[in-house]
Amino acid sequence: MKKFKSIALVCVFFLMTITSFAQNKVTVAAAANVQFVLAELTKDFESATGIKTEIILNSSGKLTAQIKEGAPYDIFVSADMKYPEELYKSGFATDAPKVYANGLLVLWTTRTGIKPDDALNALTSDEVKKIAIANPETAPYGTASVEAMNYYKVYDKVKNKLVYGESISQTNQYIISGSADIGFTAKSIVLSNEMQGKGTWMDVNRKAYNSIKQGAVILKHGKEANYDASKKFYDYLYSDKAKNILKKYGYVID
Repeated sequence: MKKFKSIALVCVFFLMTITSFAQNKVTVAAAANVQFVLAELTKDFESATGIKTEIILNSSGKLTAQIKEGAPYDIFVSADMKYPEELYKSGFATDAPKVYANGLLVLWTTRTGIKPDDALNALTSDEVKKIAIANPETAPYGTASVEAMNYYKVYDKVKNKLVYGESISQTNQYIISGSADIGFTAKSIVLSNEMQGKGTWMDVNRKAYNSIKQGAVILKHGKEANYDASKKFYDYLYSDKAKNILKKYGYVID
């Protein structure tokens, strides 16, 4: 009997240890545009709370599909409001999403001899053979890129030059490696320590594309399996400290 009691106590202790570990870690599914700012945010969050963070990066559309398929993510930090709103309406998120920041679009090249301009005329140049954008079907920054090209009436002239990244991360790789001569990306990327000084970039006129309102939600998995840590990270994302860090990376806070 004592042996069975000992085994039971070990099992209870093991389960408590697992539960304690889970509560001290939050898994964040995040749009690729926040890659670098999120690294700073999570470092600050972990230092303040002792809660570890695991970051899963991809396009907002791809992450939404993974969440619907049962991916065990606690928080979704999107590049728009459409995808988190879709998850909320489908029962995969606890509450309606809130905007945590507004993203900005830039035109960026690492090729010498190519100069981004505010009317996107560089895209029509013979020197530009390939233009990188994130997939507009799954990445909000890709959608904004198409809107900007249509605004300046260059889309039909350059659509055969477009190469699509599955996310902003892949798009950035095309630009950095020179696989694309020029491309559209998030301002937060070019302002990061990792990318500062690489190539030349210019802000795209904000009138040329719809506002990139970026929203976040606590997911159903986060509420059911890891609510305390999830809520703390979610609240932190909207804190003054987080807002100041987001501003440093070029995000606009309403």
